Amino acid sequence: MKKSWIILGVIAIVVIILFMWIKGSYNSMVVQGETVTTAWANVESQYQRRVDLIPNLVNTVKGYAEFEKSTLTAVVEARANATKVSINPQNLNAESMKQFQQAQGQLSGALSRLLVTVEKYPDLKANQNFLELQSQLEGTENRIAVERRNFNEAVKIYNSNIKSFPTLIFAKSFGFEAKAYFEADAKAEEAPKVQF
Repeated sequence: MKKSWIILGVIAIVVIILFMWIKGSYNSMVVQGETVTTAWANVESQYQRRVDLIPNLVNTVKGYAEFEKSTLTAVVEARANATKVSINPQNLNAESMKQFQQAQGQLSGALSRLLVTVEKYPDLKANQNFLELQSQLEGTENRIAVERRNFNEAVKIYNSNIKSFPTLIFAKSFGFEAKAYFEADAKAEEAPKVQF
């Protein structure tokens, strides 16, 4: 009889240890998943900041009648497209990230063309409002880069955890799936062409 109590006690201890380990692993995955969600919200916040600066930039530039209307139209359209694409943090897969990055890339390209075209207008380049908006836009681009890096780091930790043994055994059964990274734009590998 004493032997059966010892066996039951050992089994109970093993079950409790196993339960505590699974509980700890599950809670760790939840915390890391929330960290990824928070990091994504920070990325979106910085992109939103950039989108919010654009109307002021466009209005400042509009005051210069000679300015190319097609460039302004391209910026406004790219801004509209960028605001249409949003991602649910629970659905951070490669396809949704690609769509988001394409929309943001179009906006970045339109802004770049706008800023290059501004070089033709010395009065505009000297305008204090324009200079301040340009500075804020540059600062926002830096913030976006930092938040993207932070997001990728959070995704790396999360993905590493759910893909590690033995956590991977039950991660999928609890609904934890790998998240997609922000990747460099395909054009980033090409060296810019400089012409004098």
